[in-house]
Amino acid sequence: MIIRLCYGRRVQASLKLIACILIAVFYFGFLFRESLNAFEQNKDKAEAAAAAIGLIQTNKAEAKLTFSSIKHYQKDLFSKSDDYSNVKTTLPPVVTSTLNPVYEYSEEIHSATEKDLRKRRQHAQQVCKKYNLQTLYPPNPREFFISPGHNLVWCNVFKAASSTWMYYFNILGGYDIKYLQRTEFQPLELARKRFPRPYMQDLADALSSSLSFLFVRDPFERILSGYRNKLEGGKNTYYKTLARRIVSKFRKHPIAGGGRSRSGPTFNEFVQYLIDQHEQGKQFDEHWSPIYSFCTPCSINFTIIGKVETFNRDSEFIIRQAGLESLLLGTLPKTLSRKIGNLSKGARTNISLEKYFAEINRSTLDQLLKIYKLDFELFDYDYTKYYNYVNMDSDTLYPTTLKTQESSTKSET
Repeated sequence: MIIRLCYGRRVQASLKLIACILIAVFYFGFLFRESLNAFEQNKDKAEAAAAAIGLIQTNKAEAKLTFSSIKHYQKDLFSKSDDYSNVKTTLPPVVTSTLNPVYEYSEEIHSATEKDLRKRRQHAQQVCKKYNLQTLYPPNPREFFISPGHNLVWCNVFKAASSTWMYYFNILGGYDIKYLQRTEFQPLELARKRFPRPYMQDLADALSSSLSFLFVRDPFERILSGYRNKLEGGKNTYYKTLARRIVSKFRKHPIAGGGRSRSGPTFNEFVQYLIDQHEQGKQFDEHWSPIYSFCTPCSINFTIIGKVETFNRDSEFIIRQAGLESLLLGTLPKTLSRKIGNLSKGARTNISLEKYFAEINRSTLDQLLKIYKLDFELFDYDYTKYYNYVNMDSDTLYPTTLKTQESSTKSET
């Protein structure tokens, strides 16, 4: 009986052991199958990733090829030669962007813009040759912004929609858009942290392989804008001091009427100051310095000469030519967009011009024109309208002809 009981217990233990072994076999079999499935899935993912990487590399190569072809096209289009008869007229296709552009762009606008820019460049070169200005005004590299990573060179003409391109360059410099909109730092201060003032060799190296550009504006509109912003209503300590100096030197009599004391200079006093500075050979403030001596377009062969009057169109052309659509298009704050729109319309500007230029007489206008006439000619602006705005009371005392003005400009240059 005892033997039979012991035997039964052994059989029972053996059965339990066999059951445990079977359970373990089934469990490890299940784990092996799951591991195999996971391996197959990972293999599929790896193959898909490899294919994606190959596609990305292909796209990068294609993008690089496209950028190279655009650069090659630009070199052909904007040749340093004055002979434009061999310029290619076939344009690279305009890529339709799904972004919010600063200007409604099309193939026709692209073609018209390219034609206008070529004419502007050719016209400026002709004026430079006419007065032999190529070596008279050497380059001023410290006023340029160079973005080597984007192959862009910009000469910042103050009071010629410079705030917009300063904003663009700050984006190119890596600043976050939200930061730019809320920061109290001046845009110029931020930009110079990322784009330090270059030396002559830096500028020469960059110009050889970059798209270079500047924006210009009617010279007298520009100096009026500088006067109103810095001297008439400015709060900057430096310009307040300058305003007092101008008043002290050029105000002969108290200003009658108005009921309000006028501490800042009148526009006429400001113009007298400019004439005096010019006659003494002193350097001008950047906000009213002539462009021919500030950005020196006769010694630097700019790829593109943009104008405030066609700012949106010209800016988008530059952005697209540089391949910066995804970085810059549609990024402007509403305040800057409205400002540019108002500048382009020009209706209010004409009213202001008539009002302020009525303060000066014809003789003063002639003297002011001596300073800025080259800018009028280089960038094809009309200065004759200003003779309709000036005070005519003392014209008979100062007989001046356009011929005399032209000869005086030649003698200066």
